[in-house]
Formats: sequence, C-alpha cells, structure tokens
Amino acid sequence: MRNKIDIIAETEHWIALNKPAGLLSIPDREQSEPSLKDWLNEKYGKVWIVHRLDKFTSGLIVFAKDEETHKLLSKQFEERAVEKFYLGLVHGTPAQQEGSVDAAIMEHPVKKSTYITHAKGKASLTDYSIVQEFGAYTWMQFQIHTGRTHQIRVHMKHIGHPIVCDDVYGTAAPVLLSSLKRKKFKLSKADEEERPLLNRLALHAWKLTFTDVDGKKTALEAPVSKDLKAMMQQFEKWMK
Repeated sequence: MRNKIDIIAETEHWIALNKPAGLLSIPDREQSEPSLKDWLNEKYGKVWIVHRLDKFTSGLIVFAKDEETHKLLSKQFEERAVEKFYLGLVHGTPAQQEGSVDAAIMEHPVKKSTYITHAKGKASLTDYSIVQEFGAYTWMQFQIHTGRTHQIRVHMKHIGHPIVCDDVYGTAAPVLLSSLKRKKFKLSKADEEERPLLNRLALHAWKLTFTDVDGKKTALEAPVSKDLKAMMQQFEKWMK
C-alpha cells in the first residue's frame, strides 16, 4: 500500500490509526481499490469495522480485533456514548463564535449517495466552534453527537459555510495562496501556474473518547495530517 499508515494506539482488542486522505476505510462494492480494512486484514488476519471515514477525510479511525470488542464499541457508537471531534476548514466565517446545527438529514431523493437536511430525515446534531480565522477561510472544530453519513459536510452547507474542497456540498476549487494575498502574490519564474496549498476535502477526524473493554475511558487523538498542517503554516505566515 502506497500510503503510509500511522498507528495511533493498539491493544489486544482494537487498533486505532491515522487514515490518510484518499484511502477508503472499507472496500467499496466494486472492490475497485485497496482499503484500510484490506491492509489490516492482511496484517492481523481479520478485523471488524466499528465506524468509517469518508475517503477524502483524514484522521482517527478504530477497528476491533475480536467480535466481542466489535459489539461493545459498535453499541457505544449507536448509543451516542462516543465523543467524536473533527477539525476542518470552511469557506467564510460563521456569524457566531460557536453554535450548533440541529437539522435532520436524509439521503437525496434523486442524487444517490448524497444527503440533504430535511424535516423527514434522521435527527442530526453538530456542535461547532471557530478556532482561527484566515480571511476567506475559517479553521473550525466540530463535535458530532450523531453519526449520519457526511454529517459535518451537510450541516456546514446548511449554514452557508461548506467545507473547503468539497465537490459534493460546496466547490472543488483548491486552496490557493493568492486568495489570501491577492496584491502581493506573484508566481515564481519556474512555475507556469500556481500550485494549490490543498486540493482535497479539508476535514480531519481529530479525537475519539470511548469506554474500553476493561471499563476504562480511553481518549485518542490523531495529529493533523501533513498537508493540512502545511496549509495552516502558510496561512499563518501570510496573515501576519
């Protein structure tokens, strides 16, 4: 597997990894490309899916190593006993420093595998807070209390601040340095066009807290991926 897989923590019962953006969590129906689960199955014989991340979302994901742990962790996710935090970059800046999006989500009636907010959907709750503002963009923290597919992406679109580089719920346009320093920006002589700071979904699964098989509370954290970190460093440099 080309992607380097960082193991965050591991016990005899489960393993937590920092999934790279662009890698499937589990195989798709067509088995069209390798997934993180495939890699783990080769390494451990068999693992169980507890939850999943979108292909282009980086960050923390946990797999169970035995059926008993799978049942225990899956139940905690289903009963909303797991604390789940994400970090992400959105377009614009929300009016409030922090807030909640309490809007039901359902699958789009026509566009398969996409979702919308709708009164007939399933209850969905996302808390958000602003971490840092960068002009046209804002770095934010999210806590999701439900686990709907694409929840953060749908909710941020709902309030008019879609996740950056989201080609489904916003725009696929990459993050460019010129968008921050329009007057000062100049291409180097070696470059024919500007290289994007980021051209993938700007969302990272950051923290998880759950109760382990021994009854102890376990808190895990996945460091922000290198591409997001490099983008933030450029932002901070040019916003001074």
